[in-house]
Amino acid sequence: MGVGVQRYNIIENIKPKRVNDKLCGKIYNPQTIYICGMKKTGILGGGQLGKMLLQAAANYPVETFVLENDPECPAAHLCHHFIKGDITSFDDVYNFGKDLDAITIEIESVNEDALQKLEDEGVKIYPKPSALKIIKNKILQKQFYKDNEIPSGDFIVTKNLDDLNKHIHFLPAVHKIGMGGYDGRGVQIIKTKHDIEKGFDAPGVLEKMVHIKKEISLIVAVDDKGHTTIYPPVDMVVDPMLNLLDYQISPASIPEKILWKAEAIARKVAKHLNSAGIFAVELFIDMNDDVLVNETAPRVHNSGHHSIEANYSSQFDMLWRIILGYPLGNTKHILPAAIVNLVGAEGYKGNAHYEGLEEVLKMDNVFVHIYGKKQTKPGRKMGHVTILSNEKQELIHKAHLIKRTLKVIAKD
Repeated sequence: MGVGVQRYNIIENIKPKRVNDKLCGKIYNPQTIYICGMKKTGILGGGQLGKMLLQAAANYPVETFVLENDPECPAAHLCHHFIKGDITSFDDVYNFGKDLDAITIEIESVNEDALQKLEDEGVKIYPKPSALKIIKNKILQKQFYKDNEIPSGDFIVTKNLDDLNKHIHFLPAVHKIGMGGYDGRGVQIIKTKHDIEKGFDAPGVLEKMVHIKKEISLIVAVDDKGHTTIYPPVDMVVDPMLNLLDYQISPASIPEKILWKAEAIARKVAKHLNSAGIFAVELFIDMNDDVLVNETAPRVHNSGHHSIEANYSSQFDMLWRIILGYPLGNTKHILPAAIVNLVGAEGYKGNAHYEGLEEVLKMDNVFVHIYGKKQTKPGRKMGHVTILSNEKQELIHKAHLIKRTLKVIAKD
């Protein structure tokens, strides 16, 4: 293993001990247990997406591995093997993956050079390192849309903070840091020259602000044979303070012609990325009903969490189907849905306490997902709640009621 990488046997949840049992014809290594006949699949990152992937993995013949620095992360207790290590380290990622059949990610900030070497050596990577390299860099991502004639907002590449002063004529705009931004971080709205100091003193993109009517997300699934399927679109309501998803309604209320346009664009994004996997394509619908790509995520995504209860095949189930080579699942709705994100309340930092949880659990057709993060802080994603109903107004009403009732605070 790489320097600082430790392997834990999560199956026994105790320090491994040597036994004389044989597994696959060999006395098993006391540091690990390998399960005969199952595809060995690794997940880079152990947060809530990893946890929900592992919950779906329980339905399939797959042996799961997680690489993460924090042994108490949400995914640690659900995998067969937990490996303590740094997902940004070449050595840690390479040593983690070299004996696996496949690897997927739950966050973009991973070492794609190690993934490329692993792919070259025959490990299947979802998404491909070439696609990940494009998406994780906002500059390359915007250039990708332009090069492939995928509609997206106008943009200017900026080198540093001083560079913004040269583009005052382009305002109002949104400044996005090239590398490292996620969950609303690394994004600043620059309306006038007086806001320039809010920008980033690092390479990034200045995107012309689009006057939007609606923001939607479409999740596209692509298998190794190039077959695709697409989930119904979701209406995304973004918290303007935190700049992350507040709640959503699925399916989105959009005219059929706009739906066709959005689906065609999302499929085109996935096609030109030339990779199997799950891709969440976030789109703007502007005041002229034009559809523009905002960003793409190369993984399971917050805007698809409702699919666990609301769709026949969830986005997490779908990714395992892709990785394990099974047929793509059914993306249709069982019932319309809404989700509310649970984030750490302002003014609280410390041991997480879920105020109002009992009241929410009394509600009909409401499903609570607590991610298991022990510490809360303002704006940190701590869970989500899914609501099912045939009535859109009931979805909206319950979403707002849950937002008022359930708070993530800190208690000693």
